[in-house]
Amino acid sequence: MTGQPGYTMLKSRIISIGDELLIGQTVNTNAAWLGRKMSEIGIPVVSVMTIADEPGAIRTALHEAMQSADIVLMTGGLGPTHDDITKAVVADYFRRKLVLDEQLLEKLRQAFASRGLEFVDSNKGQAMIPEGAQIFPNRVGSAQGMLFEQGGRYCLVMPGVPREMEYIMTRGGGLAFFESIATGEVIVHHTWRTTGIAESILYERLGDMAELERYGKIAFLPKYTGVDIRLTVHAPTRDAAQERIAAADRLIRAQAGKYIYGTGDDLIEAAIGSMLAKDKLRLALAESCTGGLIARRITDIPGSSAYFTGGVVAYSNEQKIALLGVAPDTLEKYGAVSEETAREMAVGVRENMRADCALSITGIAGPTGGTEEKPVGLVFIGLAHPGGVEVKRRQFGKDRTINRERSAQAALHLLYQVLVDR
Repeated sequence: MTGQPGYTMLKSRIISIGDELLIGQTVNTNAAWLGRKMSEIGIPVVSVMTIADEPGAIRTALHEAMQSADIVLMTGGLGPTHDDITKAVVADYFRRKLVLDEQLLEKLRQAFASRGLEFVDSNKGQAMIPEGAQIFPNRVGSAQGMLFEQGGRYCLVMPGVPREMEYIMTRGGGLAFFESIATGEVIVHHTWRTTGIAESILYERLGDMAELERYGKIAFLPKYTGVDIRLTVHAPTRDAAQERIAAADRLIRAQAGKYIYGTGDDLIEAAIGSMLAKDKLRLALAESCTGGLIARRITDIPGSSAYFTGGVVAYSNEQKIALLGVAPDTLEKYGAVSEETAREMAVGVRENMRADCALSITGIAGPTGGTEEKPVGLVFIGLAHPGGVEVKRRQFGKDRTINRERSAQAALHLLYQVLVDR
């Protein structure tokens, strides 16, 4: 596979083994993690195969991958029970005998003893290692990583438990080994996180894609909570890649900077927390249709006790009156889902909890409860802060879960904008 002229890049393929993956019982997070990490060291993953715990399927997938890739990463089927057949099939494919590794056996016995667990006969199979395979240690489980080489191509077989696979690739040395044999260029991904703007509008704002793609490949990744912009850069060195990212960053922020709240895996609630903590502001919440979702996101951030005073989930009109100080006349005249109620909810919880900023939210999450005047998906978001009180009206769709996620994000975005503009 080639990237920039003059550079030849290794390519890798992933084989994920497990009936639980095929029937949807388990989500294949291993493939996502491996794809990201291999790309970072300049060896992109070009395909992912998910197959059953069946000898023929394993052998066929392995043969196809070894014919078309420089590196094959295989996960799953290395446990001690009868349905874990990967090691035997792979050893047979590479024509290697399984032999007992006495040192590994003793280490496994000691590991079980240190945890107060009985070492039963079935665990002995974990110490059977294919002859000539290079071992990448696994200190958080009993199945070791096993590397096979054939004709200048490599296959690393690992357990399917994510924590164990990640250990083998990081602390066990898998990534370091592959990076040492990588040739050519590096691949760097950079992501800008946006919210409050639709994908199509964001695309139009960024203008000529040819100008941006002088630095790398641009992709738009929409979610219910916003749109990520990902730039994939191929460069001879990491420093050169960072220079291209910096140039693209200037262009993107010039056109859409007000919608960007972070990069990489940044969360808007973390950005909000940093600003609240820096300015020594306290936040309170009054939630109705989101049922505490915003409070959960705020408190998911370590250290949130420094700026979050608390929240109230006032679902009924009676609790809006009793806990938030919403006037009965307001509810009777305008209804629970209204600009006026959202305003009084925000003001009330700010006063009751002696906070500097207070978010409120009330709406019709659905799928029932809507009217022609107030349809499902209608939401009002209130924000009381030192500069005043403002309320935003939003209209989402008909799906209850999506409406709640979008409502929470819209509320956090409103607070984020106010804090940025302080």
